[in-house]
Amino acid sequence: MENLLNRLKEYESIKNISGPLMLIEGVEGAGYGELVEILQENGEKRLGRILEIYHDNALIQVFEGTSGLNISGTKTRFTGKNIEFGVSPRILSRIFTGMGKIRDKGPEIIPQKYLNINGFPINPTRRDYPSEFIQTGISAIDGLNSLVRGQKLPIFSGAGLPHNLLATQIVKQAKIISESDDVKFAVVFAAMGITFEEAEFFQREFRDAGALERSVIFINLADEPAIERIATPRIALTAAEYLAFELGMHVVIILTDMTNYAEALREISAARNEIPGRRGYPSYLYTDLSTIYERAGRIKGRKGSVTQIPILTMPEDDKTHPIPDLTGYITEGQIIFSRQLHLKGIYPPIDILTSLSRLRDKGIGKNSTREDHPSIASQLFASYARGKEAEELSLVLGEASLTETDIAHLKFSRQMEKEFISQKPDEERTIQHTLDIAWNLLKTLPREEIKRIPPEIMDKYWKQNETQS
Repeated sequence: MENLLNRLKEYESIKNISGPLMLIEGVEGAGYGELVEILQENGEKRLGRILEIYHDNALIQVFEGTSGLNISGTKTRFTGKNIEFGVSPRILSRIFTGMGKIRDKGPEIIPQKYLNINGFPINPTRRDYPSEFIQTGISAIDGLNSLVRGQKLPIFSGAGLPHNLLATQIVKQAKIISESDDVKFAVVFAAMGITFEEAEFFQREFRDAGALERSVIFINLADEPAIERIATPRIALTAAEYLAFELGMHVVIILTDMTNYAEALREISAARNEIPGRRGYPSYLYTDLSTIYERAGRIKGRKGSVTQIPILTMPEDDKTHPIPDLTGYITEGQIIFSRQLHLKGIYPPIDILTSLSRLRDKGIGKNSTREDHPSIASQLFASYARGKEAEELSLVLGEASLTETDIAHLKFSRQMEKEFISQKPDEERTIQHTLDIAWNLLKTLPREEIKRIPPEIMDKYWKQNETQS
């Protein structure tokens, strides 16, 4: 009873307000992460959460920002619970704010239950190994850096590169290739710190493509408090986990832009006067990012899965920057955009030589895509790398210095960029189509240069491809 009275008690002992933070004295019975109601004299109510407890002092993170708040006349009430998101099957096809409030002006949703947005990483002993190929319809991903159900595969982009376009294409086209007819597939899309025009673009694209019916969308705008961006990916993951592990759906969650999330984290750290780490980011950035990325995966005995595609823009295209650097340590590979390919007019500008999907071989092959897929991918990587080396040599010494084999690989790499990597934003390629394009490209090389494909695969598909041609 005493605990309950402490929860109902209103405090007027605000000591300090700094940036998005508020310090309150004389607090009793409060706990870390607890939701706080902030009441103003004019009746306006804001929400916050406890970031730190020290003796009877509580440091509060105010989600709507502290602009307009006065130390005198403002009251706080501790609710005794963490931030929660109300879930039900009806969240599908709906658009929410970054704090989980309805944005699309549709009917109210009556939640079946409320879930704590902080969640927990999947227990390693209960994890099931990621498997099953997810077809995105994009050759550079499906053919060479394949996405696997339960994987976390980030996209490293740069300012001005078309990562938003790629994100919408994946939402519209992604599907799990399975012999089972009862596969339920959903997409959760969370955008952080985007402009109003970008938000309109995403919503229009999803509606026009008919992808909204299987999607849940969370949007945090750039002019909304940056502090909300801390909650947005966690609310989106809560929705994804509910759809996956309670409704048995296979969920792909796209988080864009994780750079904006990290900037918000840095802003809070600075307001708390914490000792900064690399480039001014908090020293716990790695730990914080892992609490998001490690919520992807599969659970033994559960039908559903959460596959995560975080998207981030590398400041100055620097992949050693703390955000992409730490992300790469936690996740299972990365898809890296190339500004050089973008300047050539190639979409999507995926640099296949620096990109990597560590779980690719677990999701491709005879039982999932096609028996020639693993060897085709290996040969494409090798031949393209040889062609790029020849290109660098030609820039120094001229093409006249190249051997016939070097020239063949140089032509191959240029054709591969035009025909395999490059495709239209609305073009969806099946994995069979992607592999057929790869065979057509390999036919431009001398057969003796095809060294990574077993003879039995070579004889079967080389001849088959010639017949189809």
